[in-house]
Amino acid sequence: MTTTKTTEPSGATPLLDLQSLVVAVRRRRRLWSAMALLGLLAGAAMAVLMPAPPSAVAKVLVAHKEDQPNDTGTLIRTDVELLGTTRIADKALRALKSSEKPEDFMKDYRGTGLTNNLLQIDVTGTSDADAVARAQALADAFVADHVKRMRESAKTEAKALLEQRDRMQDELAEVNKAIGGRSPEADPQSSASTESLFARRAELTSRIADFNQRAEDARVGTPQVIAGTQIVDAPRAMARSLPKAAATHAVIGLVLGLVLGLALASVGAVVADRPVLRREIAANLGASVIAELPLRGGRPWRRGRTRRARERLTTTLARTVRGSAEPVSLLELGCARLTSAIALDVARALSAEGPAVVVDGLPGSQLAERRPQPGDPAVVSGDLPGSPQERRIGVGSIAPGTAWTDLHHLGSQTVLVVRAGHSGAAWLHTVARQLAEQGVAVIGVVLVDPDPRDRTDGTLWDGLHTALRGPFDRPTARQNQKSPGRRRTERAPMWAARVPDSNQEAR
Repeated sequence: MTTTKTTEPSGATPLLDLQSLVVAVRRRRRLWSAMALLGLLAGAAMAVLMPAPPSAVAKVLVAHKEDQPNDTGTLIRTDVELLGTTRIADKALRALKSSEKPEDFMKDYRGTGLTNNLLQIDVTGTSDADAVARAQALADAFVADHVKRMRESAKTEAKALLEQRDRMQDELAEVNKAIGGRSPEADPQSSASTESLFARRAELTSRIADFNQRAEDARVGTPQVIAGTQIVDAPRAMARSLPKAAATHAVIGLVLGLVLGLALASVGAVVADRPVLRREIAANLGASVIAELPLRGGRPWRRGRTRRARERLTTTLARTVRGSAEPVSLLELGCARLTSAIALDVARALSAEGPAVVVDGLPGSQLAERRPQPGDPAVVSGDLPGSPQERRIGVGSIAPGTAWTDLHHLGSQTVLVVRAGHSGAAWLHTVARQLAEQGVAVIGVVLVDPDPRDRTDGTLWDGLHTALRGPFDRPTARQNQKSPGRRRTERAPMWAARVPDSNQEAR
């Protein structure tokens, strides 16, 4: 009876993997660094090529009759909006005797409410003197308009109060006429009506006095508001510093460029869907990651570690080739030069025990036109037959445009040398499927240019179930020598995924 084990996923795949996104954005640091540098240079150049026009500033203290300690700034915001009207602009232009249109002049100045009663006016001009003159004219026009509005408001309020007082006085005259010379004690029969007339007369007298007082307060309050509204900071030209302006614009450009670069890198990483973590690459290819190498020499303090990792990889691959009766190939994806160097290192290690050749199946000329060094193994084309005594190490490519039917001639077992972030997930699935259909067993993945902060696990214990659908049991040379009559098989090297042997379970 055969038992089949199925591995269930531990959890649903997230729609957006933040860890992969962060790693992908960090790997595209050249993009957002270039955008930030471009923004920095553009900001500095803008400050030099398009300098700020001459400007002047003035501050006006604005008093309001309705001022309250808990005012949230509504009154000063109203003053700012009034400053930006054509009426104020027209008055200022008349004072300057300018023929400029108020609509155009309004674009050259702006008001800012610093506090509930302090208004700042910023004006630009053709020169410092022109900017100062414009600021003075605007401040004078605003103060005059504000004073005029306060006076008209007080006059209107006093007039309304006096009209109310006059109506009360007319009614009081009628009440006095109705009372005449009577008194409540003189006519006991009409004492009730007489008392109501006297009460009405007292009420009207009180209200008339109140209206008089309110009208007087309205008149008295207006001079205080008028005197409180004044220019407290005379217009002055703003100092202009080209280095300071260039530094400010450069910082702004740097921030904007950095934000734009990060946004482009994030969108590009999501759209491209190029795996960069060893966990993702192993899952898409269906094989475990056995080694990691930088694309080039790496940083100076890491070159020793890189050299040792490459030596270990060479030893492991050489041991694999010795123990396998079938040829082993190295298939590259985005790192042809490094793959050629690894194949030559493995061939040199095998040359100490016997003849070894490198079979060149790369589409380019990385191996054919190389400069041979003393002791280098021979490099032959993929269509030349080899002798049974020599060990052959095939080197090919699995980039788009690969002739999949030729990969089997390079080796029935292969180690994929893949550059992180070079291809999309769809292409990695295509590679795994095509190799399985050609009967090429993937025994491991060498990850090139990995992220140094990647802490994910690149080992797949069910890798053969994931991608490899072809035969994966390969005879080894040692087993064939010991048991020529009975063929025994070895499924995969130590780093490859292990699956239960269905024949043994059936027995």
